[in-house]
Amino acid sequence: MKRRILVVRTDRVGDVVMITPVIRELRRKYPDSFIATLTNPNSADVLINNPHLNEAITDDMSRKSFYNVVSKLRQLRFTDGLLVMPTERAAYQMFLGGVKNRIGVGRKLFEVITMMKSVSRNKYIPLRHEADYCMDLARAVGAEPESLIPEIFVTEDERERGASLLRESGSDPGKQKIFVHTGSGGSSRNWSEGKYIQLIMEIIRLHPDKEIILTAKEMSDEFMSSSVKSGGGRVIDVSGRSKRLRDLIQMISCAQLLIAGSTGPLHIASALGKKTIGLYCHRNMNCAKHWGALGPAAVNLEVSKDFCDANCSGDKEICNFEEGISIQSVLDSI
Repeated sequence: MKRRILVVRTDRVGDVVMITPVIRELRRKYPDSFIATLTNPNSADVLINNPHLNEAITDDMSRKSFYNVVSKLRQLRFTDGLLVMPTERAAYQMFLGGVKNRIGVGRKLFEVITMMKSVSRNKYIPLRHEADYCMDLARAVGAEPESLIPEIFVTEDERERGASLLRESGSDPGKQKIFVHTGSGGSSRNWSEGKYIQLIMEIIRLHPDKEIILTAKEMSDEFMSSSVKSGGGRVIDVSGRSKRLRDLIQMISCAQLLIAGSTGPLHIASALGKKTIGLYCHRNMNCAKHWGALGPAAVNLEVSKDFCDANCSGDKEICNFEEGISIQSVLDSI
């Protein structure tokens, strides 16, 4: 009997990027299997054109969508369901949807109620990369991974559309493009906009053949106008061009480099094989060892342990991330 495998991760964009190696390694192990994902509609854009995936199911978290997903799962008759992060709603959807072999993480009450098998993250000791923790569920159904590197697939037509969106925003096709994503959505430590402006001005001064592409929708009006004005036509705001996540993915596919904190766009760029510079604090749940970009050309800059011990609180909730990574270290990495 052919396996019919469902991989579930309904949280943030960067988290969904981390299941792309799982999908690839499951396909390598079971080439004739049917593999599907369950994500939220926005994050599903990460999975478009993935050759290892048969179907992408989405859940918009509405009451109606709950039962639509259950019906869809019943229709597709899954033999295995991998709940990569413990999510109560998805656990019940898998149970009611008739997924036979259900595997989750940890032992939450809803996992016990739905009689779900489990793998453990062992309280993150020893600490491993998030992609490796995700892969534990693939290992639980027999897959032995060859690589943890994530991947996103963009067609030539999509890449041209990304270039077109950049041109329409005022980008010069003849200049190399450094994307700077200043937002984090509160998911990780980050620099202030003032420090990002200093970095942008130094890049403009030192690299006359390059332009800066700003992507974060969280940018303040003051930051955006100051950056664009000071950049002399070489700082381009494209934040309003992304009507959906796939638009941003298409534009990033045209980048030479992306600089950001640990956030979705950084992991998107890495999965596209782009050069990246990521900024990380030393806290276990946010550090580069756990969330570093895994692409072939990734540089992960992390606040040192000595700086963290001297300048941040013992529980790491009070963090002096702003001063922990210097502008010069980013410039040197460029």
